[in-house]
Amino acid sequence: MKILVATEKPFSRQATDGIAAIAREAGYDCALLEKYASVDELKAAVADADALIVRSDKVTAEVIASAPKLKIVVRAGAGYDNLDLAACTARGIVAMNTPGQNSNAVAELAIAMMIFMARNQFTPGTGSEISGKRLGIHAYGNVGRIVARYGKALGMEVAAYDPFVTDPAVFERDGVKMAASVEELYRNSDYLSLHIPATPETKGSIGYDLLTSMPQGATLVNTARKEVIDEAGLARALAERTDLKYITDILPDTAAQLSEQFGKRFFTTPKKMGAETAEANVNAGLAAARQIVAFLKEGVTKFQVNK
Repeated sequence: MKILVATEKPFSRQATDGIAAIAREAGYDCALLEKYASVDELKAAVADADALIVRSDKVTAEVIASAPKLKIVVRAGAGYDNLDLAACTARGIVAMNTPGQNSNAVAELAIAMMIFMARNQFTPGTGSEISGKRLGIHAYGNVGRIVARYGKALGMEVAAYDPFVTDPAVFERDGVKMAASVEELYRNSDYLSLHIPATPETKGSIGYDLLTSMPQGATLVNTARKEVIDEAGLARALAERTDLKYITDILPDTAAQLSEQFGKRFFTTPKKMGAETAEANVNAGLAAARQIVAFLKEGVTKFQVNK
């Protein structure tokens, strides 16, 4: 059996050494394709692979068609919209993610972004504190729960909304108020931390109406996905509400225009930084390798995201 680690943006050496050790202990070969320049290189490398580990690399139908032996692909991270799930399912390939492994790194970044905007992007002038402010969390999964914990530790009032978490006890246990609707959440959040996935239901769902309902001086923090933002609605809201701010870890399509028009009320990281910590890099890579071994040896499909 052969496990291929294909990463245009490489793992750390510690992570790749750990993945290789896990594969070797299981009796499998491990191959490494890093910093590749074209999809043809990926297609050639995956041709004899039984398992594939990727980061943000796109596993398309074309790539899958080039991998006749492939049984499982694991995205080292929580989001998996870079995997063609339909193509995997059609071929009987199990697709997985590694939820929770990057969560702390993303949560820390979300809090840092709030402070960065509260302090005028660290430029001269009087800023504000986030203590005592209302923090709303849109989607209460692994990352959202850590953001809630850190927000409370910093003295923020925390509320959350998640249509898939309907038991009030989940929120009560964490000392978090359960918002009755997404509209209520946005209306009552000085800082809104966004953690929803990009799905047909959520794409373009965060736009003018929700943003203009936010309190005076509010900030939207996006460490989730670019696609969930209606960028035209965002620009309109920022133009009409000169008190609103937007900071994102995912480069918008209209980043240049937003930056030129709204100055310090807008900020984007030039490249996605949420999982860019040494700890998250190692955790996600090793988790992916362990999940592959558990699947190949015992048929474990705990984190399968396709059917």
